[in-house]
Amino acid sequence: MNVIIADGNDLIRIGLRTILAAERDISIVGEAHNNEGLIDQIKSFGASLVLIDYTSSGFDIDVVPKILSLNKNVKFIAITPEQSAQTLVDALRSGVTSYVKKDCELSEIVNAVSETGHGNKFFCGQILETIQRANIDVNDLDFDSFTCEAVVLSDRENEIIVLIAEGLTNEQIADQLFLSKHTVNTHRKNIMSKLGVKNTAGIVMYAVKMNLISPNKFLFAPTI
Repeated sequence: MNVIIADGNDLIRIGLRTILAAERDISIVGEAHNNEGLIDQIKSFGASLVLIDYTSSGFDIDVVPKILSLNKNVKFIAITPEQSAQTLVDALRSGVTSYVKKDCELSEIVNAVSETGHGNKFFCGQILETIQRANIDVNDLDFDSFTCEAVVLSDRENEIIVLIAEGLTNEQIADQLFLSKHTVNTHRKNIMSKLGVKNTAGIVMYAVKMNLISPNKFLFAPTI
């Protein structure tokens, strides 16, 4: 596995290089301290994996789709400090394959690189807990169908998205909007197709991401 380490902090890059250099099947082919340097190294070395802190100085999440437009085979492993659920999902939608926190066990960081290099997704336990606290299940999200293209939704579709995110059934939405249940079901299918999601969890994720509904609704919802 040819890996590029991308982080704005020199000590972090040195630490990650030291950890990964001990692994026989991992080869560090480059290091980058900003977006431009990472893009140049991808063009020069054609690495298969990038271990990146897109929150560090010199980087942002936009570099991920830019590189994927150049080489769709590159896999990104994000390694950042703690982030909100919305930020994590945004990163996954942008093209990040796996995600670990910087304070994870060293073995988890190595496993993330190894598993991703073998075509799997890897999330440390802390990342999964953060996303699931927002009522989102990573396993239910069809990230492969997400694109960077703009999603165009009608006012009616946005209205239905909000009601779905608030927990209303198709029948309840139909009654509230004076529509037939069949019409609501059709809207729901069209919404899922446009968003590239497979179920209600994906619609809720979009509603939170676009601030159509507050994530506090899920974070502080009473348990039954």
